[in-house]
Amino acid sequence: MAFSRKAAIGFLRRAHEQKRLAHAYLISGPKGSGKREVAAALAQAVNGTDAADVFSSKAREIFVAEPESKSRRILIDQIRELEHGLQMRGIEGRRKVAIVAEADRLQPQAANAFLKTLEEPPANSLLLLLSALPEALPDTIVSRCISIPLARNGEEIKMPESAELVELLRDTAREKNWGVQQAYKVAQGMQSLLGGIKEQIKNQTADALKAEETRYRNSTDSGDWLEDREDYYKALTESLYIQRRAMLVEVLIEFWSDVLRACSSVPHRDFPAAKKETAALAERFSAADVLRRIQRLEELRDNLGRNIQEALAFEVAFLDVFGS
Repeated sequence: MAFSRKAAIGFLRRAHEQKRLAHAYLISGPKGSGKREVAAALAQAVNGTDAADVFSSKAREIFVAEPESKSRRILIDQIRELEHGLQMRGIEGRRKVAIVAEADRLQPQAANAFLKTLEEPPANSLLLLLSALPEALPDTIVSRCISIPLARNGEEIKMPESAELVELLRDTAREKNWGVQQAYKVAQGMQSLLGGIKEQIKNQTADALKAEETRYRNSTDSGDWLEDREDYYKALTESLYIQRRAMLVEVLIEFWSDVLRACSSVPHRDFPAAKKETAALAERFSAADVLRRIQRLEELRDNLGRNIQEALAFEVAFLDVFGS
């Protein structure tokens, strides 16, 4: 289960805003997946430093260790310097951030020294390990970090539910008589898609927790380890669901944006396979009517972000969008 770069940044920022950020993260993924970009975005969120300066000497209270020796290893002196920086008193309102880039290149003595920091992190600190080869890290280190695996090239994860929703919208567009019944039919179809997504995510996170429990139970002496991991996966399940729900809402907006383009004879389409159906809706509704529906979907997106009751929010919005 891998994050896109955008999803990883969104998840970590929400964790920070909700005061649920862990003290250590292992951000992993192949070259080009965006490990540094994710680390920089999170460091900016908690520290206030411009993301472009995170890996430079301009960054304040951000300490970076990465391979510098001829052997391309991270040496114990670098870790000691990083730890010294973390122990210094920080400016109020700014969190101290330690970034270990290419963490799999930690020299054994350096890894042991950093393990102590992971076990007893300094107050108001955040530890970020970046690695393209997390399997090379000691289990004792990995087990004390929350894992954030990134997809190759940081790409967005394809959602089959998006294609299913487009087909639902195409079928809806072919219906001549729209009303309350039709609006509820679309709302029920949407809830069915969301229910499948929620179940899939729950199964994935449960499997991931079980795998971690099997691998790390004997490699950490923290009695709170399992409880912390359960809390993490509960938050992750919620975050992934919200992310994918938001993507489906964007599909709704993009579909109606195609209708608006058809009203204005703009050739571009986000969903070219649905060109016939969006053109038919453009003949059926004025540009003002279509724009009103798009605005209603944008309101739905905003309302869902306020923890409003989900099923009711979709039903009320769809009565406006598909009920007439």
